[in-house]
Amino acid sequence: MSTPIGSGPTPSSTEISADELAAASSVPESQGRLIWRRFIGNKVAVASIIILLLIILFSFSAIGIGPISGWWKFGFKELNPQVNGGDPTLSLVPQFLGGDGVSLGEHPFGQDRIGKDYFAMTMRGIQNSALVMVVLGLIATVLGVVVGAVAGYYRGMVDAVLMRITDVFIVIPALVIGSVVGQWFGSLGAPVLAIMLGFFSWMGIARLVRGEFLSLREREFVEAARVAGASDARIIFKHILPNAMGVVIVSATLIMASAILLETALSFLGYGIRSPDVSLGLLISSNQSAFQTRPWLFWWPGAFIVSLALLVNFVGDGLRDAFDPRHRRFKLSKMRETRPEPELEREP
Repeated sequence: MSTPIGSGPTPSSTEISADELAAASSVPESQGRLIWRRFIGNKVAVASIIILLLIILFSFSAIGIGPISGWWKFGFKELNPQVNGGDPTLSLVPQFLGGDGVSLGEHPFGQDRIGKDYFAMTMRGIQNSALVMVVLGLIATVLGVVVGAVAGYYRGMVDAVLMRITDVFIVIPALVIGSVVGQWFGSLGAPVLAIMLGFFSWMGIARLVRGEFLSLREREFVEAARVAGASDARIIFKHILPNAMGVVIVSATLIMASAILLETALSFLGYGIRSPDVSLGLLISSNQSAFQTRPWLFWWPGAFIVSLALLVNFVGDGLRDAFDPRHRRFKLSKMRETRPEPELEREP
C-alpha cells in the first residue's frame, strides 16, 4: 500500500493558525475602525482622495475666493497684454536636458484671445466644479435618503406615492432637466445652480436607500426597538440608517462624479455658469473655434475635468470595498500562496 511522502502530519480543517488565534484573542474592532482600516489599505483610493484635495486646495490658494486674495498675481477677469503670443510659458524640462529650466513663467497655461490669464481662469473653473460637486451631492444625498427611508420603512401607500414621483423624475434625462434649470438659474452663479440641480438629482440614491430599508426593517434589532417604544423617526435615523450608510456614502460619491460632468455639459451648451464667471465647460465652449490654432486652451480644462471625475470615482470604489468586504479585489499571488500543495504518492 502506498504512503504519502512527508514526515509531518497533515493539518486538519479544524486546526486554527497562529494568526487566527491572535486575532480571536485580541479586542474586537468597532465597525468604524474596521471600515477605516479597509479604506486605508486601498492605496488607489487613498492616493485619489489626497490628490483630489490637493487640486482643490491649490485652486483656492492660487486665486483666492471672494475678498480673500491668493498667491497668483493675475485674476481670472483681468485683461493683460499678450506675452509670448499667448502661448503657455510653463517649462518643465531642466536646462541640462536642453530645456529652458523648470519655471512657471508669466502665464504658465497661456492666454486666451483677449489676454486673460488662462491659469487663473482654469483655477476658477476648478473652484466652481468643486463647489457644484459638493453642494449638489450634499442636497441630492439628503433628499434621496429622506425619500428612500420613508418609502422603505412605511411601505404601502406611502411607498407607492413616493416611488411614482421618483419614477416621473427619473425617466426625464438629466441633461434636459439641467438645461431648463440652468437657463433659469445659471446666470446667478455656481452656488445657486448647484442647489437647484441638487433638487433634481436625488432619484437614484432614493431607490437604493429604499431597497436597503425594505431589507433592514425586518431585522431583529428593529423589532426590539419597536417593542421598547421607540418612535418611527428614532428607528429610521438612529437604528436603520446607520446600517445603510455604506450604500449612502458610495452613492453620494457617484453623484458627485456625475455632478462634475453635468455642470461641464451644461456650461458647454451655454445653460450652466455664464460669463463673466468661469467654469471648465465654459472654457472649452468659448474656445472651440481655436481648437487647431491654440489646442492648449482645451488641454488644461479637459485634463482637470477628466482628473476630477476619475479621482472621485476611485474614492467611491475604495469606500465600496471598505463598507462591503465581499467586493475585495482578487489577488492571484495570495491564492497561489494559500493553495495546498498536491500530495505525491510513492509507487509500490
